[in-house]
Amino acid sequence: MDSDNLHLSHENLCGWLVRLLSTKQEWLRGKMKFFLPDVDLASSDDPGPEQSVIRQLRALQAQGRTAWQTFIHCVCMELEVPLELDVLLLSTWGQDDELPRLLEAEEENQPKPQLHHELKRPCQSCEFSPHKKHCRKHQQELAQRYLQLLRTSALKHYDDGFPGPRKVYVPPILQWNRATVPLDTQEGAMMGDPKTEDGSDVSLQDLFNFKTPKSSRVTVLLGKTGMGKTTLARRLCHRWAGGHLDHVQALFFFEFRQLNLITHLLTLPELLFDLHLKPESGPEAVFQYLEENASQVLLIFDGLDEALHPSASMETVGSNGSGPVLTLFSSLCRGTLLPGCWVMATSRPGKLPAYLPTEAAMVHIWGFDQLKVEEYVNHYFSDQPPQEMALTELLANRHLWSMCVVPALCKLVCLCLHHLLSTRLPDQSAASLLPTVTQLYIQMLLTCSPLPATSLVGLGKVALSGLESRKVIFYDRDISPPLMAFGATHNLLTSFCIRTSPGHQEKGYAFAHFSLQEFFAALYLMTSPTVDKNTLARHVILRSHWVLRTEARLSLEDYLPTFLAGLASHSCRLFLSQVAQQDETWVGTRQAAVVQLLKKLAARKVRGPKVIELCRCVAETQDPELASLTAQSLPYQLSFHNFPLNYADMTTLTSVLEHRTSPIHLEFEGCPLEPHCPEALAGCGQVEVLSFKSRKCGDTFAEVLSRSLPNMGSLKKLGLARSKITARGISHLMQALPLCPQLEEVSLQDNQLKDQEVLSIVKVLPSLPQLQKLDLSHSNFSISTLFLLVKMAVTCPTVRTLQVKKAELIFLLSPSTEMAADLQRAPDLPEKDSQRKETKNRTLVLRLQKCQLRVHNAEDLIGLLRKGPPLEEVDLSGNQLEDEGCRLLAEAASHLHITGKLDLSNNELSADGVPHVLRAMNTCRSLTELHISLLQKTVVFTFAQETEEQQGTQERPAFLDNLTSLTASEPPRGIRLTHCGFQAKHLEKLCKALEGNCHLSRLGHLDFSGNALRDEGAALLTQLLPGLGPLQSLNLSENDLSLDAVFCLTQCLSTLQWVCHLEVRAKLAGGSLPGLPVGAQFLGFHQHCLRRSFCLQECQLGPPSLIRLCTALEEWPGPLEVQLSCKALSDQSLETLLHCLPRMPQLSLLQLSQTSLPLKSPFLLAGIIGQCPRVQKVDLRSLQHATLHFRSSKEQEGVCCGFTGCSLRQEHVESLCQALSKCDGLCQLDLTANLLGDDGLRCLLDHLSQMSISGLLNLSHNSISQEGVLHLLGTLPSCPHIQEASVNLGSTQNFWVHFSKREEAGMSLRLSECSFGPEHVPRLASSISQALQLTELVLTRCGLSLKQLAILLSMVRRPSGLLHLRVKEPWVGEAGVPAVLDICAQALGNITIIGISETQQQLSIQLEFPHQEENPETMALRLANCDHSLVRQLMETCARLQQLSLSQVNLCDGSSATSLLLQRLLLSLCELKTFRLTSSCVSTQALTHLAAGLGHLHHLEELDFSNNQVGEQSTEALVEVLKGKFRLKSLHLSQLPLGGSTLVTLSQGLSHMSFLQHLCLSHNQIGDAGAQHLAAILPRLPRLRKIDLSANGISTAGGLKLAESLTLCRYLEDMRIGHNALEDHTALRLAQGLPEHLKVLHLQSSHLGPEGALSLGQALDGCPHVEDISLAENKLARGVPHFCKGLPLLRRMDLGSCKIDNQTAKSLAVSFVLCPALEEILLSWNLLGDEAAAELAQVLPRMRQLKRVDLEKNRITAAGAWLLAKGLAQGSSVPVIRLWNNHVPPAMAKHLQSQEPRLDFTFFDNQPQASWGN
Repeated sequence: MDSDNLHLSHENLCGWLVRLLSTKQEWLRGKMKFFLPDVDLASSDDPGPEQSVIRQLRALQAQGRTAWQTFIHCVCMELEVPLELDVLLLSTWGQDDELPRLLEAEEENQPKPQLHHELKRPCQSCEFSPHKKHCRKHQQELAQRYLQLLRTSALKHYDDGFPGPRKVYVPPILQWNRATVPLDTQEGAMMGDPKTEDGSDVSLQDLFNFKTPKSSRVTVLLGKTGMGKTTLARRLCHRWAGGHLDHVQALFFFEFRQLNLITHLLTLPELLFDLHLKPESGPEAVFQYLEENASQVLLIFDGLDEALHPSASMETVGSNGSGPVLTLFSSLCRGTLLPGCWVMATSRPGKLPAYLPTEAAMVHIWGFDQLKVEEYVNHYFSDQPPQEMALTELLANRHLWSMCVVPALCKLVCLCLHHLLSTRLPDQSAASLLPTVTQLYIQMLLTCSPLPATSLVGLGKVALSGLESRKVIFYDRDISPPLMAFGATHNLLTSFCIRTSPGHQEKGYAFAHFSLQEFFAALYLMTSPTVDKNTLARHVILRSHWVLRTEARLSLEDYLPTFLAGLASHSCRLFLSQVAQQDETWVGTRQAAVVQLLKKLAARKVRGPKVIELCRCVAETQDPELASLTAQSLPYQLSFHNFPLNYADMTTLTSVLEHRTSPIHLEFEGCPLEPHCPEALAGCGQVEVLSFKSRKCGDTFAEVLSRSLPNMGSLKKLGLARSKITARGISHLMQALPLCPQLEEVSLQDNQLKDQEVLSIVKVLPSLPQLQKLDLSHSNFSISTLFLLVKMAVTCPTVRTLQVKKAELIFLLSPSTEMAADLQRAPDLPEKDSQRKETKNRTLVLRLQKCQLRVHNAEDLIGLLRKGPPLEEVDLSGNQLEDEGCRLLAEAASHLHITGKLDLSNNELSADGVPHVLRAMNTCRSLTELHISLLQKTVVFTFAQETEEQQGTQERPAFLDNLTSLTASEPPRGIRLTHCGFQAKHLEKLCKALEGNCHLSRLGHLDFSGNALRDEGAALLTQLLPGLGPLQSLNLSENDLSLDAVFCLTQCLSTLQWVCHLEVRAKLAGGSLPGLPVGAQFLGFHQHCLRRSFCLQECQLGPPSLIRLCTALEEWPGPLEVQLSCKALSDQSLETLLHCLPRMPQLSLLQLSQTSLPLKSPFLLAGIIGQCPRVQKVDLRSLQHATLHFRSSKEQEGVCCGFTGCSLRQEHVESLCQALSKCDGLCQLDLTANLLGDDGLRCLLDHLSQMSISGLLNLSHNSISQEGVLHLLGTLPSCPHIQEASVNLGSTQNFWVHFSKREEAGMSLRLSECSFGPEHVPRLASSISQALQLTELVLTRCGLSLKQLAILLSMVRRPSGLLHLRVKEPWVGEAGVPAVLDICAQALGNITIIGISETQQQLSIQLEFPHQEENPETMALRLANCDHSLVRQLMETCARLQQLSLSQVNLCDGSSATSLLLQRLLLSLCELKTFRLTSSCVSTQALTHLAAGLGHLHHLEELDFSNNQVGEQSTEALVEVLKGKFRLKSLHLSQLPLGGSTLVTLSQGLSHMSFLQHLCLSHNQIGDAGAQHLAAILPRLPRLRKIDLSANGISTAGGLKLAESLTLCRYLEDMRIGHNALEDHTALRLAQGLPEHLKVLHLQSSHLGPEGALSLGQALDGCPHVEDISLAENKLARGVPHFCKGLPLLRRMDLGSCKIDNQTAKSLAVSFVLCPALEEILLSWNLLGDEAAAELAQVLPRMRQLKRVDLEKNRITAAGAWLLAKGLAQGSSVPVIRLWNNHVPPAMAKHLQSQEPRLDFTFFDNQPQASWGN
C-alpha cells in the first residue's frame, strides 16, 4: 500500500474508532477512569458524543506511548473489532506524531463548541507568608470554596465506595475493642447503618463521638485482609461528600501504600494540599480555617500496617514544623498538629506503633454474619430466580457460606455463582465447584475463555516480585501493555494517581485486592519452570499474627501459603497443567512437594495464630491424610491468646478437628472474637473443653454459642468468663444447658451477674446429672440470694460443695448415677426413706467466708442445715457472728452431722464467750479437736466420722473389735486454747467447762500455750489435772513459768501414770520459762510399752540443779528419755550428770543438745561406757550435742561410739584409745571431722589391737593425705580383720574402714581422688603385692595416667590368688580401646576378665596369680599367624581370658583399626565364655570384623549386644554370629532393629541352642510376626529359665501363640512380657499352663482386664516358687487377683495404677496375709479410700517381712491414715508407708507423721535409713 493510501486508511481508521467509541460511552468512561484516574474530562457543554471521545482520546494519548498501547489492547480484546482492522489499530503504536494529527483533523470536522477549560495551573508547593493578613469574610469564602471542592473531589474519586461491576455495599459488623467514651448510638441509627448491639456493634457514625475530649480522638479500625477496611473508609468519604456526616467539615483520605513513596520532609499544609487537593487560592487562609475548626476535620489513613518503619520514632512536630510522613501522623494522633482533629487509621491486627495514644479507640471489623450475607446476595442478584438459586446454593454448602463471611470473598462468590448458575448442568451444584478459596479464584479466572496462560503467568511474576520486595504499587515500566490490558479488561488491576512532591504526579497500578496479588504469586510459584523446591519451601511457612510481637511490620504474605496449599489440591491439577503448559505429572510433582512441606509443618508443635494458619492451609489442600495428620498432631490442650478470630477462622479449625480421633481442649483467652464465630463449633464432636475469657463476648455471642452447644456431644467443660453477658445472654444459655447433659464443668465467673441471673443458673443444676463444678465467682448477689443458694445446695442431691468467699461462688457436684439408679429401683420409697438414703450417700461442704453473716443469720442457717445431708465441712470464717452466734453453731454442731471441720474464725469471739463454746461442745461425741486462739482470731472445730452408735444400722468394721475397745478406737479429743490471754483466775471456769468433754469422750490433748498462767496457774492446774482424765499431751508453752515451778511440776506429774512427755523451755535458771508442754503419744494402743520423755531446754543447769532434777526423774516410770539443752555445761556439771546415770535404770536415752560441752567431754563419755554397762551408744557432735542410748536387758550387746567434730588431735588418740579399751564389744567408732591428720591416723592404726573394733571405723574429714592412705595400705597385712575400706581425698573426704569379728578371706579397697603421683606408684604396688587378703581394688579419679597404670600393673606380683582391679579415669573414655588394651598387656598375672566403658570412663581387670605359662608349642602355634605386636602381647597376657565386656564404646569412626584389633584378639582366645558389646555405636564394617572374630568361638556361654546403635544390615550380620553357638546360655539382644529376614535367621539360630537359659529381646518391636517365630522355637529350648519380651508391639494374635509356647517351657522361672497389648485372651491362655517353677511374672501395661487378672490369680494361687508379680498399669478394677492358698515365697506385688477401689480391699488384704515372705506392696495411683486403709491396717501386724507399702495417689483421708498408724503401732515392722498425694490436709499429715514417722506424705521417698549406730 502506498503512502497516500496508508494516510487515507489511517484517517478512515481514526474516524471509525471515534464513531465506535461514541456508541460505547459507559465503557470508555470506565477505561478513562482506569488510565486517567486523576483527570476530570467531564464537560456540560459538549455538543455531542464524538467530540467528547476525541477529547478523551487526546488526553489519553498525552499520557505516553505505553498507555495508548495498553488502551488499544483493551479495545481489541473487549470490543467487537473486525479482524482486518486489528492490524491497522495496532500499527498506530509506532507512529507517535501521526495520531495527534489525525485527531486534530477529526476534531476539525466536528462542530466547534464554546469550551470552558478548567485546566489546573501547574502544582506549586504551598509556601505561606506569616505576615499576610486575610479578613475574616474573605477567609470564610476561600475556606467554603475549598470545602466544596473537597466534597466534589470526593464524590468523583470515591464514587459509591465500592468500585466495579454490580456495585453492592452492605456495611460489615463493627465491634469496639477499647474506647474511653460511651457510644452515641442514636446518630448512627439515623444513618441507616447497623445499630449498636450490646454496646459492641457500632455504626459508621459511632466511630466518631463528637463530645469526646480532644485528647482521645483517634480511632483504629482493625480487620483481617478482605474484611472491607478500605471499602468502609472510602464509603465514609463518599457519605461525607453526600452530606451525611454533619459534624465533619473537611475530610482527607491518605493511603500508606502511597505515602511510603515519599522520602522527603513535609509540613502539614504540604501533606494536605500538595498530596491531596490544593485550594484554588488562599491556601494560608484555608489552613488557618482548618486549624481553627480542627474539631470538625477528619483525616483517614488507610493501611497503617503497610507503613514503612512504623516504629521509627515517637517524635512530634509543631504546627509549622516539618518531618517524615510518620512523624506527621504521630503528631496528628498526639495532638501536637491540628489539635482537636479526628484521626482514623485502618490496619490488619498485629503490633500497632507505639506512637498511637493509649486512649485510642480500637474497633474490630468482622465482616458479615448470616443476615448480611443474605442481604448482599439479594442486592447482587436483583432478579428473583437467580437470587433464590444463589441463596439455596449457599445455605446447602457450609464451606461456601464460611467464605462469604469475608466481604471480599462474598463478592467473589457471587461473581462466580452468577457465571456458574447460567452455565452449569441441570443436576450439578454450582457450590460444589467452589470448595476452597483457591478454587474460587480459579473459577473467577476460568471465565476468561480461552484461558490466557501466558498472561496469568506474567501477572504472577509481577505479583511475586512485588511481594518479595514489599511492593504493592506498580508503574508502567513494571507491567507490559498486554498484561496491563488483560488486568484492566478483567478488573484484576486498578489505577490511581500518585503525588510524591509538588508538581510531580505519576500513574500507579495495583491489584484489585491485595489477596489477588498473593494468589497470582502462588500461581507463578506453582507453574513457573524457573522456581525450584527451595524457593517453594521459602514461601510455605507459617507466620505468627499475635497482637503483641516484636516485628515492626506485618508481612505482606498473609495468604500466599494458603494459596500454595490450595493449588496443591488434586482438583487444581488440570488448571495448573493448562497454565504451566506442562503435563499433569510435572504439576503433580510440584503439588506433592507442597504437601510434603505442609506435613513437616503439621508435625511441629505450633500454637496460637500459626495453628489457624496451618489449618487454613490444610483445608485448602482437600487432603484427608494431611488433615488427619494435622489433627492428631495438635496438642491435647490447644490455647489461643490475644489475637482476633472470626467465623472463617473457627470454621477452618473445626474442619481439621473433624479428622481427629481423640478429644481436645480449646481455650480462648483475651482474643477479640467475632460474635457469630461459635456457629462454626456446632457439630464439632472432638471438643471436650471449651473456654472463652474475653471482655468482647456479649449477649449476642452467648446467644450464638447457646445454639451450638446442644450439638457438641463430647463437650464436658464450658467456660465463659470475663465477658459482658447480661440477663438476655444468660437466658439463652440456660435454655441450652439442659440440652447438654454430658457437661461436667461450667464456669461463668467474672460476668458481674445479678441476683436473678445467679438464681436462674442454679435452677438448672438438677437437669445436669454429670455436672461436677459450677463457677459463678465475681457475681453481685445479696444475703437473701445467698441463703437461697444454700437451700439449693442442701436440697439438690448432686451438690457436694458450696463455696462462697467475697467474690467467689463455686458449686462442686458429683454425678448422680447412683442416686438415679436407686430411684429407678425403688420409685415408691417413702420420702423419709429416700432422704435417709440420700443422707447416707452424700456429704456436703459449705464454705460461706466473709459474707457479712450476723447472729440472726446463724439461726436461719442452722434451720437450713438441719434438713440437709451430713456436712463434711462448714466454714463460716470472716463473718460477724460474735459470742452468741458462735455458741448457737457450737450447740447445733452435734445435730448437723459434721464429719470434717467447723470454722468460725475471725467472728469476733471474746474471752468470755470461750467457756460457753466449750460447754456447748459437751454433747458432741464426734469432736476430735477444738482450736481457739483469740489473738490469731482462730476458732476451728474438727470432727471425726460418726461412731457405730450414731450411725445406727451402719455396720462396724470387724477389725476394729480385734484391735482394741471402742473407746480406744476413737481418736482422742484435743482442746487447744492458745494465745487467748488466759490467767490463773480463768482456769477453774475453763476446766469446769472441759470436764463435760471428759465424761463424754477421752480428752487426749490440752494446749494452753501462749497464755499468762505463770507459776500460780501451773500449781492450780496440777490440782485440776486428775479431773480431766488421762491426757495424751498438755502444752503450757509461753506461760512465764519459773525453773522452781518446773521441778515441782515434774515431781507432781510423776504420780500420774498417763504422763508420757514433759517439755520445758527456759532462758535463765530460776527465771521465767516461756513453755511447758506435757504429753503422751498413741496412748491406748501401745500402753504395754509406754515411752516417757522429759525435755528441758534453754536453761542453765549447775550441779545442784542437775542433782535435784535427777532426783525428781528417778520417780518416773520407764522407759524414760531425757533431753536437756542449756547454754553451757561445765566439767563438774557433766561429771555430776554422768554420775547420776547408774541410779536411773529406767533411762533409755539421754540427750544434750545445743549445749556447749567441755573439752574433756570425749574422754568423760568414753569412760562412762565402762562405768555403766547399759550404755549402747555414745554420740558426741562438735562439743554441742551429745546422745547416750541405753539398752534394755533384752537387747543385744555391742557399743557404738561417735566423737565427730570434737577437735581431736594426735595427742588425744592414745588417751581416747585407752578409755575405749575398757569397753567390751566396741562395734563402731566414728571420729569424723576431727584434726587427726596423717600422724593421728598412724597412731590410731597402731592402737587398733587394743580396742578390738568389730564394725565400722569412720575417719572422714580428718585432713588425711596420700601418706596416710599408703600407711593404711602398709598396715593391711597386719590387720586380718579388715573387711572393706574406702578412702576419698577429694571433696567428700571420706575415710572409713569396716572390720569383721573373724578373719576375712577377701578384702575390698576403694580409693577415690587420691592424686597419686609417679613417686607413689612403687609403694602402692608394693603394698598391693604384700596384702594378700586384698581381692578387689577400685581406683577412681586418683590421677593415674596410662603410663602410671601400666607401671603399676607391671610391678604388682603375688604368689597366688585373684585380684580384681577397677580404674575410673577420664582418659579411659578418650584413649580408645587399643590404648586401654595396651595397658592390660603390661600385667604380670593372667588376665581373666576385661571390661571397658568409655562413657563411664572405667576399666575393669581381673588378674590371676601366679602367671601360668602356656605350652610353648601351643603358644607358637597361636602366634604363628600374628604379625601385630600388641596382639602378640595380649595373646600372652590374655591366654586365659574368660570375659570381655565393651560398653558405651565408639566403633563408628572412619578407622577400622579398633575392630580389626578386636577381631585378631578374639581369634586368639580359647577360653572366652562371655562377650558383651552394649550401648555402643557400631558401624557395619566393625560389626563384620567382630562377627569374624566371634565366628570360631563355639564355646561361648553368654552374648550381649543390647542397646547398640546399629542399622538393619548390621543386625543381620550380628545375627549371623549366632550360628554354631550351641553352648550359649545367655543371649541379650534388646533395642535392636529386629525384623523381617533377621527374625527368621534369629529363630533358626535359637532353635539349636539347647543350653540357652536366659533370652532377652525387649524393646525390639518384633510384633506379632516375631512373636509367632519365637513361639515356634521356644519349646525346643529345654533349659530356658528367663525370657524378656517387654515392649515389642505384640498384640493378642501374637500373644496367644506366645502364651501357648511359654506354657511348654517347663523350667521357665522368669517371664517378662509386659508393655504389649496382650489383652485378656493371652492371660487366659497363660493361666491354663503356667510353668511350675515360675518365680517372676511381669505383665504390666498389657491391656489386661478383670477377667484376665482373675484367671492369672487363680493359676498363681499356691505356686511354691513365685517371688515377684507385676500387673501394674492394667484396668483391673474389681478383678484383682486374690489367693486362697497363698504364695509362700512372694516378695513383691505391684498393682499400681490398676483402678483398684475399696470393694476389693478386703480380699486383697486377706491375700497379702497368705504371702508370709512379702516385702513390698505397690498400690499407688489407684482408687483406694479409708475402707481399704482399714483392711490393710488390720493385716499389717501379721506381715513380719514387709519393708514397704506404696499407697501414693489414692483417696485415703486423715481417718484412713490414722488407722494405718494404729496398725503400725500394733507391732508392725514396716519401715515406711508412702501416702503422698492422698486426701490428707498438710497440717494433718504433718501431725500424723510426727506421731508415726513411718507414714511418709512427701513427694520424694523419705524412707528412714539405718543410722551408723544401728
